[in-house]
Amino acid sequence: MTDPEHAGKPDPDIAASIARVLAEHDAHQQRAAALRPANKAALFDALEAAGITTVTVTFDGYGDSGQIEDVTAQCGETIVDLPAGQVALASATWNSDDVSTAQVEIGAALEQHCYDLLEQSHAGWENNDGASGAFVFDVPARAITLDHSERYTATETYSHVF
Repeated sequence: MTDPEHAGKPDPDIAASIARVLAEHDAHQQRAAALRPANKAALFDALEAAGITTVTVTFDGYGDSGQIEDVTAQCGETIVDLPAGQVALASATWNSDDVSTAQVEIGAALEQHCYDLLEQSHAGWENNDGASGAFVFDVPARAITLDHSERYTATETYSHVF
């Protein structure tokens, strides 16, 4: 609802509003981070049950958009299809302590987990010149490695007097 007294006028305490939104964002990020270990364990359990030893997830982004490019599963040195089935993934609800859980196809769950890790470690990876890289899921070690390459435009200026 709009306050008629302040309609068309800037918020009288914009600094407080910005601080509130930033605090809500930080709290949401902390709740989301607390759920990641269980989501990671659920993914590794599903991959291990299917005999998958390695999954490589590549991504690329620039110009304010980015996406997962490829998901490749391996059993030893042999490339195999991702297993069928679903994984229960938990997610934080904005501005609430509620947690929602959804059954997600394994491929989509891998992608979502990678997007969550990118947000945690390299927020904005898709902006401007962007970034690319790969996540490697080492199933026996239950470890995820990220190789991340950021792109940027460099300008070198030289002045000469002749």
